[in-house]
Amino acid sequence: MEPRLRRHAIAAAGIALYCTGLLAPLSHALGNIGPPLRMLGLLLLGWAAWRKRSLTGWIFWAMLAGGELGADAPAFAVSLRVFSDIFLRLIKTIVAPLILGTLITGIAAHGQMRSLGRMGLKALVYFEVLTTIAMLVGLAAINITRAGVGLSVPQQRTATNIPAAQAPLHWDEVLLHTFPENIAKSVADNQILQVAVFAILFGVAMGRLSAESRAPLLRVIESLTETMFAFTNVVMYYAPVGVGAAMAYTVGQMGPGVLLHLGRLLLTLYAALLAFGLVGLLPVALIAGVPIRRFLRAVAEPATIAFATSTSEAALPRAMEAMEALGVPRRIVAFVIPAGYSFNLDGSTLYLALASVFVAQAAGVTMSWKQQMFMVATLMLTSKGVAGVPRATLIVLLATVAMFHLPEEPIFVILGIDAIMDMARTSVNVVGNCLASVVVARWEGEFGVEAPAAETLDALPVPEV
Repeated sequence: MEPRLRRHAIAAAGIALYCTGLLAPLSHALGNIGPPLRMLGLLLLGWAAWRKRSLTGWIFWAMLAGGELGADAPAFAVSLRVFSDIFLRLIKTIVAPLILGTLITGIAAHGQMRSLGRMGLKALVYFEVLTTIAMLVGLAAINITRAGVGLSVPQQRTATNIPAAQAPLHWDEVLLHTFPENIAKSVADNQILQVAVFAILFGVAMGRLSAESRAPLLRVIESLTETMFAFTNVVMYYAPVGVGAAMAYTVGQMGPGVLLHLGRLLLTLYAALLAFGLVGLLPVALIAGVPIRRFLRAVAEPATIAFATSTSEAALPRAMEAMEALGVPRRIVAFVIPAGYSFNLDGSTLYLALASVFVAQAAGVTMSWKQQMFMVATLMLTSKGVAGVPRATLIVLLATVAMFHLPEEPIFVILGIDAIMDMARTSVNVVGNCLASVVVARWEGEFGVEAPAAETLDALPVPEV
């Protein structure tokens, strides 16, 4: 048996043994062998993850191992919280520079949008409408299933992070609080919405300069952004330790029942993404006159690549080829899809809205619809530019949670199944951006007008229906 198949077989055996060990207590005859089966399963999974050298595999194994440690040795597991706090501090250092860099470069680098005129405006309006619908679907789903209710956060953590009572702000105070008076102060106080507003205005100002004038500063900011992406990747190598410690602390403090909430959250996300496809993407496609069957056939491969890699950028070349072969002119594809990777992250924004309310529910905080809508408005700004960065949604989620004074522990619980959720939301990101290019081409009256390049058709034939 070749090494890859052997590794998969060992991993499957490890999962089977671990699941059998979880179910063993339900049987009086097998109740005593549950812990040994789980330990053997963890050993096999650990070997498979080590051989594959996959960060996702390590995080998944650390989540299971941390949960097992929390169930078997709760007193010791609770003492491991410092290792999860280290990971939290490292992630927090990334938030402001990354949001500044991604928003400024995402706007300033598209300074040609002014010359694109009508097409650029239509694309931006489309992006914001669809991402808003995605967030509303996410809010509705988590409020219906209430997957976080009952996942109690330890009292000592809640007391330090959630004010006992806060007087509600008037609309004018909320509006004033949105705009920064000092960007350094906003960064120091973790006022991410103010940082995002500053970045947008700064990016717009840079976009008004000539290409020669903005190029030097844009290169510096692009270099900063790339450095923060690399910094994120370095920090994520510590993620298995942080996730394992957080899971051990959470299970040790609150008991194994926390795993049931994760299953409900996962089902809620997948159901919400499916609902968004039916109430968001499908109606838009029908209204715009998109050939549904041809579109689904063309987008199948890019979506599959995105699902397998959990990275939108991995599917970008194939997605652009597919849409050009479908009949979208190259100039529209070249503008809409890359711009959509910063401004049209339907799956990621739906997840962020859903996960933010999940954290509030887990903390026992009741958020009114006004508060939730304000959270949506915040996420509409802070979620831009996270495509292609593994687990960058974690950074945005932490920033949003900090702004609303919610505890961080539920986020580490979510991170344990983040890889499974990331596969689905990344696929929706890619499908949404491909659809955006077709819709804009239809609105411009240019869909199917130009014959695709011969090399595009050779690389990705799209049969007529």
